[in-house]
Amino acid sequence: MAQTKVKRRSGNERRKMILERLRQSSEPVTGSELAEQMNVSRQVIVQDISLLKAKEYPIIATSQGYLFLAKPQSEMKTRTIACRHTMQQTENELNLIVDCGVTVVDVTVEHPFYGEITGSLMIRNRMDVDRFIGKMKQTGAALLSSLTGGVHLHRLEALSNDRLDAAVRLLKKAGYLL
Repeated sequence: MAQTKVKRRSGNERRKMILERLRQSSEPVTGSELAEQMNVSRQVIVQDISLLKAKEYPIIATSQGYLFLAKPQSEMKTRTIACRHTMQQTENELNLIVDCGVTVVDVTVEHPFYGEITGSLMIRNRMDVDRFIGKMKQTGAALLSSLTGGVHLHRLEALSNDRLDAAVRLLKKAGYLL
């Protein structure tokens, strides 16, 4: 049986395909998925993503994969909140937020040496929360807030201020807001 040889794409062609795939997806796309689709290694995809970011394409890396941020920002309301809680309370904190129809865009901590450290999250629903908590447990990774005694900022995003207000009320009631 003769093997069919896959045509090797140029880097520019591959990056155009990556952009198209990310633009079409409303969910994060993993580096492994892109690598398989493009018939290259995951490391090549990581390099391609870096080159695209350097050209200022709005791509972010989340714990679930890559996202292309092309939604009109004027439609979305954002708010930054300051929180403190234990690692064990993380799942509850995130669920309280997403249950209000609010996206947890990122987390930021103030490190005494490095300054601000921000991690992209893009957690939109309970399934995303479950994946995030599962991955954290599977890898044994520590939360950024473990560097600051549980203190951290979240940038939140929602279609309305009412949703953001509802999430803030629940977090305050749970004792998570600073």
